[in-house]
Amino acid sequence: MIATRIVLALSLLGVASAVCPNQCSGHGTCGADDVCTCYQNWGMADEEGGDCSEMNCPFEFAWVDTPDDSGRFHKYMECSGKGLCDRSTGECECFDGYTGKGCQRMTCPNDCSGHGTCEYIEELTFGSVPGQYWGGFRTASAAASNTVAYGYDGLYTTAKTFASNAAELWDSHKSMACVCDAGWIDVDCSRRMCPKANDVMDERLNIADAFKYQIQNITLYAAGTDGNGTDSNIQEFYDKTFALTFTSTLNESFTTIPLKVQNSNTGGASMSTPTHVENALANDIEVALQALPNKVVTNVNANVSFGYEFRLADQAKWAGEEVAFLHVDVEFVGASTMGPQNLLTVEANKCGIGCTPKLTGMNLVSVSEARNNIISFVTQKQAADYNNYECGRRGKCDYSTGECECFEGYMGDRCQTQTALI
Repeated sequence: MIATRIVLALSLLGVASAVCPNQCSGHGTCGADDVCTCYQNWGMADEEGGDCSEMNCPFEFAWVDTPDDSGRFHKYMECSGKGLCDRSTGECECFDGYTGKGCQRMTCPNDCSGHGTCEYIEELTFGSVPGQYWGGFRTASAAASNTVAYGYDGLYTTAKTFASNAAELWDSHKSMACVCDAGWIDVDCSRRMCPKANDVMDERLNIADAFKYQIQNITLYAAGTDGNGTDSNIQEFYDKTFALTFTSTLNESFTTIPLKVQNSNTGGASMSTPTHVENALANDIEVALQALPNKVVTNVNANVSFGYEFRLADQAKWAGEEVAFLHVDVEFVGASTMGPQNLLTVEANKCGIGCTPKLTGMNLVSVSEARNNIISFVTQKQAADYNNYECGRRGKCDYSTGECECFEGYMGDRCQTQTALI
């Protein structure tokens, strides 16, 4: 009987030893040679097996790692190599400057100081307004034919991004930067911007030269029945509304009230000719821009004209067509806008109920090259020969308040007025 019990005990001891450690902690299956096959995201420290008691953390492209034998960098690494794994929770504890479930993103400095948004590299724009990128340039077709014809790349309401270019970068959707709110600047949006003005002491070499203010030209082409300008007519502009957005040098954007093109066939004798329509629209544009808040536009002159522009239908032939256009020249003559300004943005799309401002919109050839470079555009017609310095170059900016501390002999919110001869 005793011998039987000893044999049974030894057999049980053999069974007890033939199990995986900690029974794989409930996070795996016990296999051959008493080795655990862990469930996904479980292991032990950096090992795939062990007793499956610890969690793995997310793997992302490494910010910095050693190359492989082919010289490739940025392979997958736990916590992107910029954090430590808390194996009790499976979460990364990222080092300063990095964030995300796998520490795969940079943080923005000081969280943009509460005065901006943290954006991916592919979301960053060229300039702050569309006009800084979408402007006058030589068209591809003109360059190919070695002609001097210039075209414009259409009407846009947002600045240009290069997401497709950034997608080819290894740090796409990883690197981030601050996009500051209006009136704030610096990499962490911590500094207030001060108003800019022409240097009141700026002198000309030739005092006989006429002062030049910046003039911006807005040219809108009617789309016509085919959408490419063919058979278009100036009457397509009548009874339509659009708006203009002005972005100041402090990056403050303001949009005008709806601007309506009056119908020359209505309104009695006073509106019976296109000239009266032109004058009425020019006056409305001046009033609307000057009515924008914070006196960002103190004075402008506007000039409007309708007409038809002849375009060749085929460069090889002399057959052509006339395309209806609406020209608007805006001259910035006010003290607050004497120097170079951002190009105006045309709000020409329909904006219905619940939209501000509410617009009928215009049927324009406006974005893509439809035919013979007939594309609506905004461009600078005349550059200002006034300058545009912070605090008029006659004061020091207090970056904590955004106010100018004028030097002795000068005053004004931008030190634009001389009070004494120095």
